[in-house]
Formats: sequence, C-alpha cells, structure tokens
Amino acid sequence: MTDPSSRPPAAARREQILSIVDERGFAKVAQLSQLFGISEVTIRADLDALADGNALQRVHGGAVTGGPASGRPPGPERPFEQSMLASSPEKARIGRAAASLVQSHQTIVLDVGTTTTAIAAALLDRDDLQGVVVITNALNIALLLEPVIPRFTVVVTGGTVRPLQHSLVDPLAGVVFERIRADLAFIGCSGVDAASGITNVNLPEADLKRRMLEASARCIVVADSAKLGVTQHSRVAPIGQIDTLITGSEADARELAVLEAAGLHILLAR
Repeated sequence: MTDPSSRPPAAARREQILSIVDERGFAKVAQLSQLFGISEVTIRADLDALADGNALQRVHGGAVTGGPASGRPPGPERPFEQSMLASSPEKARIGRAAASLVQSHQTIVLDVGTTTTAIAAALLDRDDLQGVVVITNALNIALLLEPVIPRFTVVVTGGTVRPLQHSLVDPLAGVVFERIRADLAFIGCSGVDAASGITNVNLPEADLKRRMLEASARCIVVADSAKLGVTQHSRVAPIGQIDTLITGSEADARELAVLEAAGLHILLAR
C-alpha cells in the first residue's frame, strides 16, 4: 500500500482518477484502489462523486468516459486507432495464443476489434496454415489478411459501415451467418463478468456477435485483462455459451477465480 503521507487529498486524487479514466476509456475500482493505495470503498465514493458531477459514467466494477461535463460522448467506445494504443503488448500475446488454435482447412469467424486484429496479424505469421476460410465483419482485418490470399480465403460480411470501428453491421451484415457453419468464432467484447456474461458497448455490434456465436461450433472470447469484471449495456451471451476466454496474464486473480467458478475455461496469454 502507498505511504499514507504521500496520498493526494481527495480533490487532487479525483482529478487524477478522471485523467486515468479519460486516457484509458474505463478503469476498474480494484485497479484504482491498488494504484492509489486506498480502499475500494473510498474509490467508489470518488467515482460516485465524479459521476454526480457528470464528469464520467459509473458502470459495474468501475467507470467509463462520458457525461455532459466531460465533453465526451457517453460510453467507453473510442476510435479503433486510439484503442490500438491501449494494452497493445497484451493484445499481441492474446492474438498469438488465439491464432495458435487455428488449424488448416478450418473456417473461422473474426469479429471486429483491436484484439481480433491482433489475431489476424498473428495468422499472417502462420506459414503452416493452408485452406483457412476467414469470415469477418471488420474492413481492416480483411485488408490485413489480403497478402495471404489465395492460401486463405477471406469473406467480408457486407452491411452498413460503422466508421468508428471500421466494422460492418446490419442491415445485411448478419445474412452470411445464416448460411455458414464455422469451426471457431473469435469474439471481442467490452466486458466479461460472471453474472452479466459477455457484454459490449455498442448494440448493433452486440447483435452481430450473437449471430457469430450461433453459427460456430466453438466460441472463443478474446479480451484484455482490463475488461474482466466490467459490464456494459449490450449483452452478447451468458458465460455458459462461451467455450474459452483468452486474456492476458495481467488479469486480476480474483476476477479469474470468479469466472472459473462460473464454469468458464480460461487461457492466459503470457
């Protein structure tokens, strides 16, 4: 714990907390408690005070950017390029761990997102793979995988473009999943919680993620450690519908224990 004499007063601490949340998009109570060396009860009080002032928004387990006083739109969704900067070494390790599960001649679904983009990047290094079919609703992933065509077949879902994430959503994006059966689906998300399940900040993308899961024999969620214990407003699936969670070794041991107790198989990317 931090030396009590070195702890900032409440007002200064809350300014620092706000800067952290603004930089990262969201922050967890447990992480802030450890960072400032104070109790989680005090951190919750700080977050509640900031939320009352409309400087951020409270969510289960922490807080996200947004609120009238913040000058930001509500919710933690950030442009793809900004999200790529957060936890990038961890996401690269998650990407390699996920890509190692793919076998030649399989059909896989790659969801939109920075962590699934790391999977695509890792697949580029798999010279041993042949005949893999990749179905994606992410324009950037399709372009990233273009150099491995024709060794890979890359199928883009179609649909309406969401420029913030370079993703394709309904109408039309979900039609392809009514006509295919994939071996693996790699799904990104905004939160993983034992009680709330897999959740996302964006409702149209959450709807498409559910269709991906339904069209796949095996469902794998990829999420960096900061998303564990977080709940967003758009539900994707309960924990029981997920075969494996791949996350970073930085993940909080308590969060991992709760998820494992709920029956979720977890693979740590080290």
